[in-house]
Amino acid sequence: MKEARPQPSARQIEELACLYEVARTLSSSLNMRQALEEILAILAERLDMRRGTITIFNPRTKEIQIEVAHGLTAEARKRGRYRLGEGITGQVVATGQPIIVPLIKDDPRFLNRTRSRGAIEKEQVSFICVPIKSGAKVLGTLSVDRLFADHVSLEEDVRFLTIISGLIAQTVANIQAIQEERERLLEENRRLKRELKGKYSLENFIALSSRMREVIEMIERVAPSPATVLLRGESGTGKSLIARLIHYNSPRAEGPFVTVACTALPENLIESELFGYEKGAFTGALSRKPGLFEQASGGTIFLDEIGDLPLNLQAKLLHVIQEKEFYRVGGTKPVKVDVRIITATNRNLEELLEKGLFREDLYYRLNVFPIYVPPLRERPTDIIPLAEFFLEKYSQRYGKEIKRLSSPAIDLLVQYHWPGNVRELENVIERAVIVCDEEVIRSYHLPQSLQTAESSGTHARKSLAQAVKNLEMELIIEALKETRGNQSEAARLLDTSLRILNYKIRKYGINPKAFKVSPKGVK
Repeated sequence: MKEARPQPSARQIEELACLYEVARTLSSSLNMRQALEEILAILAERLDMRRGTITIFNPRTKEIQIEVAHGLTAEARKRGRYRLGEGITGQVVATGQPIIVPLIKDDPRFLNRTRSRGAIEKEQVSFICVPIKSGAKVLGTLSVDRLFADHVSLEEDVRFLTIISGLIAQTVANIQAIQEERERLLEENRRLKRELKGKYSLENFIALSSRMREVIEMIERVAPSPATVLLRGESGTGKSLIARLIHYNSPRAEGPFVTVACTALPENLIESELFGYEKGAFTGALSRKPGLFEQASGGTIFLDEIGDLPLNLQAKLLHVIQEKEFYRVGGTKPVKVDVRIITATNRNLEELLEKGLFREDLYYRLNVFPIYVPPLRERPTDIIPLAEFFLEKYSQRYGKEIKRLSSPAIDLLVQYHWPGNVRELENVIERAVIVCDEEVIRSYHLPQSLQTAESSGTHARKSLAQAVKNLEMELIIEALKETRGNQSEAARLLDTSLRILNYKIRKYGINPKAFKVSPKGVK
């Protein structure tokens, strides 16, 4: 006769039911945090395990933070932070071993950091905390409160909670990985913002001419204020860079900087790009889309070539400036926005006003603080510092070791009238770096447009002999400069004999003594 099997106890039945619900929750929920919250609610309902809490350990900061909790307010959860080894939770993470506190009022290690239990010395409460592990790695903790009673076996609770912690370990590991990735991205974002702020520091801005020093002074005055700025000047003078300088030297530097090229957007799309649109506003509007003004909230929006903005949108821009709000395309509710507006144009706005192509009221709203950016031909002392800056920039980009500009190349750069301004200068230097296979940018590395009679003061047509003479003179002068007038060293650099070099020096009337006391830094 077979012996009767022992019947499971009520506790065992509840544990099995609890495990089933936990497993079903983990397998059916796509929201990891919500799944953990539901599991803590199951523990409270099935086994009377109150104030269930799951913490996650941050290996980088060595801090333990409550991720989810049952029966705790959001403020209490925020207070639940522990250092490694601090309190019961910190010790469990540090040791990887569970801890049982039969009566929390008798254990000084219990910190009650969340302040959720009131006067704990009056409560008969036990506290159980078990580690959540992935292999030997401790990810966090699972803890609960138990009302102290003789019939409650805390050891059985530890065994059961250890099983639960094993079930939720992968979910906790995923949340921990997401948190680490979020922190990495935030730190990367902060680093990039610091780099941008340094890049757009006024101290790094090349401005030796008196005209540009005046521009810098105006930037310093207007940047701390919320005033609207209108940048005026020819194309290529650096208005976009100055807009960034204003933003990154203002209290809004941590906010976004959004650039809008008014000429690049089709007229039928520019409104929806600037202000966004509501779902169903037009064919293809399948969902709500925020506009560039919304994206710039808390920061600065830069409207480049504002003179090309259509008249119907000028009225809406005026409304944004005056009321700090706008309507999305297809929307009926105003959208409030906190954004600084900087505009730029290379057009004569006064002429546009006379022709009725630009609103007068908008003109006065934008013209609060105008800054005129002079063309490069009006700031000749900035040409060579800018050229040297671009030379270093593109030498690094293309992996070349080009050290300087030759004197004839400098002469060409200074004498040229630069209709394309700083943008043209940058393009010229980039091209020169690409074609140069030496350590020096020479005149023949520069484009033909700089070597015309107008720009260089030379005849438009040269004989072959004259061209050879000019090139020989340039090479000899550069070699003598480099060797401080030492003709033997210069002959070695030029890979020729001293006799031939002396002949050429006499032929071209070059005085080697002029280079013996060449001041430091002369190129």
